[in-house]
Amino acid sequence: MRLAIIHHPYRYRDYAHLSAQAAEAARAQGKFWEMHDLMLERRRLDRDSLIGYARELGLDVPRFTRELDEQKYLARVNQDVELAQSLDIYQTPTFFINGRKIVGERPFEDFRKIIDEELAQAQATEN
Repeated sequence: MRLAIIHHPYRYRDYAHLSAQAAEAARAQGKFWEMHDLMLERRRLDRDSLIGYARELGLDVPRFTRELDEQKYLARVNQDVELAQSLDIYQTPTFFINGRKIVGERPFEDFRKIIDEELAQAQATEN
């Protein structure tokens, strides 16, 4: 199993691209998930708030700030947007399990059912 996270900032949301870049700047310092969780919890995504989160997480704040201001990760975020468009992803979250597309938040049991079906099909193919 592989989990791939791609950015798909909503173009009409304030700070969507900035917060995606902040997540990448945090990833560069080993704190992607911590930044991700703070942004979802606090929901303030303006530049000053993001820098405050970086400080709270113990990141190198001058480096983080410089990377945000220079838009160091903008190309990466834009590449993810292009990938999402090519896969016809229009909503987050979107999941793929062996090519089966699941759109939106779903209960765990929905995933379990699909995974069990895929595992059964794989076993049948092997035999």
